[in-house]
This record gives sequence, structure tokens and C-alpha cells, in this order.
Amino acid sequence: MSSGWVHSWDLSTGVDGPGTRLVVFLAGCPMRCLYCQNPDTWFKRAGEEMQAADLVRLMRRYGGFVERAGGGLTLSGGEPLQQPRFSAEVLAAARELGLHTALDTSGFLGRRASDALLDATDLVLLDIKAGSDAAHRRLTRRPLAPTLEFAERLAERAQPVWLRYVLVPGYNDAPSEVEAVAAFAAGLGNVERVDVLPFHKLAAEKYHRLGVPFALEDVDTPSAALTSRVRDEFAAHALAAR
Repeated sequence: MSSGWVHSWDLSTGVDGPGTRLVVFLAGCPMRCLYCQNPDTWFKRAGEEMQAADLVRLMRRYGGFVERAGGGLTLSGGEPLQQPRFSAEVLAAARELGLHTALDTSGFLGRRASDALLDATDLVLLDIKAGSDAAHRRLTRRPLAPTLEFAERLAERAQPVWLRYVLVPGYNDAPSEVEAVAAFAAGLGNVERVDVLPFHKLAAEKYHRLGVPFALEDVDTPSAALTSRVRDEFAAHALAAR
């Protein structure tokens, strides 16, 4: 088994996949999203080098509990596809243990995902940050096209997807941005639900501790009315928006 860089792990219930999840956060990410909640996972050196076998032992320790709770394993980060071989081995091992598997990704490195990796993945949690390339670059410093290409590949495979849209006022809340993502997602045919996640500032203290400027310090969290409007825009395309 190969080794990889692991930042941390946690047990959670929410938007990390169905049921209670064992969420493993891998270290290293090519994106620099302005609203990132885990800036401490940007670099591999922020993690601990572990063998895939170490995570197998962790899954055996908690696997029975998460399985009874209708959950499974989620690989998150950071960006799991920055370590594709390690991610593939961990997902395959989870499958062998009978766990539901989920991959939490921006899709930016989707070309690194082998068919074997995706075959071992029951659900992809795909973040689409904005509807236009300009807004996407403003939020992440990276182009949008690789994410859309990966989404289309998942659709061709009929791979189940939960789409996540982090709503940031002044950045991706314009109706045109939301409409572009909603229309694209509706055309894929494999998006089971859309989670509209209101931007928040809970990670601000992390940035302060790391000595990294938090670019959205002065941005307000979305109002209930704005969040509802955006969810309605997705729902208008027959998408199950939450």
C-alpha cells in the first residue's frame, strides 16, 4: 500500500455524504478559495505521512459505527485528487470493508482521477464555485473549465453527484452566476441534490493564527432571503436544493 499526507480526521453528520461519516482530510490543495474553511490543509507539509494501512485500521475501528448510522467514509481536504494513488487505495479499502464511499473534490484535478478510483467511489461531492470563469478565478485563482469537464465525465459514467455551491455575496450571488450553474447541473442527469451553503467566517481565527490575510473579512454572510432565492433558482431547474 502507498503512503499519503493526512491532515486530520473527524466524525460528522451533515453535508459530507449520507449518514454519519468518517471524514479524512488529506493535506495539499491547488486551489486558494477565498472562503476556504481549511487553510491549514493547503500544503502537504501541514499533514502527517501515513500508510493506507493506517487508515484501514481507522476504518475498522469506526466502520461498524458509521455503517450502522447509515454512513461511510468521505475523503476530503485539502484536495484528495492531489494524491490520486493514495486516495484510490483508501477508497478501495473502504469498499472492501463494506463502507459507503464519498469523494469531496473541487474537480479541478479531475483528470488525475483514474477509472479505478471512481469505480471505488459511491458518491462525488462536487464543489462548483461559480457559473462564469471570471467569477471562478476571482474566488479561487483557478479556471472553471477543468471542474466542468470532470462533471461531464461523471455524468457520462452516471456517477451520483451532490453538488455544493458556497454562496458568497458579491462574488457568486448574481442571478446569472447561479443560473449558469443550475442549467449546467440540470443538464447532467446525475446530480441527486444541490447543497447551497451560506458563506460564513468561522475559519477567520485560523487565518489569523497562520498569519494569512482573510480576504473576506468584510463580506457579510448571506441573508436568509438571498439564500432562499438561490435555492429557488436551483429548484426551478428541477434540482433538489437544500
